[in-house]
Amino acid sequence: MRFVTFRRSGAQGLAAAEPGGEFHGLMATAPGYPGALDDLVAGGPEALASAGRALLAGPAIDLAAVELLPPLTRPGKIICVGLNYADHSAESGFAVPSYPTIFARFASSLIGHGAPLLRPAVSDQLDFEGEFVAVIGRGGRHIAKDAALDHVVGYSLFNDGSVRDFQMKAPQWTVGKNFDGTGAFGPALVTADELPPGCRGLRIETRLNGQVVQSASTDDLIFDVATLVSTLSEAFTLSPGDIIVTGTPAGVGLARKPPLWMRPGDVCEVEVERLGVLRNPIEDEAGRQRAAA
Repeated sequence: MRFVTFRRSGAQGLAAAEPGGEFHGLMATAPGYPGALDDLVAGGPEALASAGRALLAGPAIDLAAVELLPPLTRPGKIICVGLNYADHSAESGFAVPSYPTIFARFASSLIGHGAPLLRPAVSDQLDFEGEFVAVIGRGGRHIAKDAALDHVVGYSLFNDGSVRDFQMKAPQWTVGKNFDGTGAFGPALVTADELPPGCRGLRIETRLNGQVVQSASTDDLIFDVATLVSTLSEAFTLSPGDIIVTGTPAGVGLARKPPLWMRPGDVCEVEVERLGVLRNPIEDEAGRQRAAA
């Protein structure tokens, strides 16, 4: 089952689709609305299946006619993994890590499918990072690796837009990874039962203006989803609605000569087979500020 969170005429709704089928859904004010996806994931596969049945009984939703929001509009923890593909570690000048490189994003940086990634007014070094996301549905601490995937309720796509000059201003990366409008998330949450365990064996690709700039297999992850869930839970409790952004393969703009930055008018797409395509245009924050003045 696939779920999208959307907004129409200022009100929020939720829609679902079977594989290959059209989306049907309900507005939050409609009778039978099953609740926001942020709350439903805590109920696990059974709650999502029940919600899906209720939504499929609703009217068809034209996704092109609504504003798509991040599937989870208020995720608890946004846990990002850096340097999780060996070729990306190499192009970034790092040795292959023996322990996951973890940093955090804030929900204030998130946008949905179709919304513009914003090149900040203070930088022209906006870079792309195509990734996939694991969504926690069952919380826990000290989770064994062989049980870790039971805690993942679904998967989605992410573009970890990075403001490279700000990322490199200090030894830690938080500022450069959290500018407003730089974390694209969506378009759908795809339940884990639709995909290979841990999203293994799938092609991940990023395209800038139709040109492939990143291409790899999810099998190339240094730390797979089960390892990440288990390792992270050694340190802190994972909770329903937390998301793990699993890392990006080689090909980022920073590593190219000359560097390849996203610019206003560009369109960036992240695709993982069987997960879909996350597409976002690029806009200039400074131009948007002038237009609003």
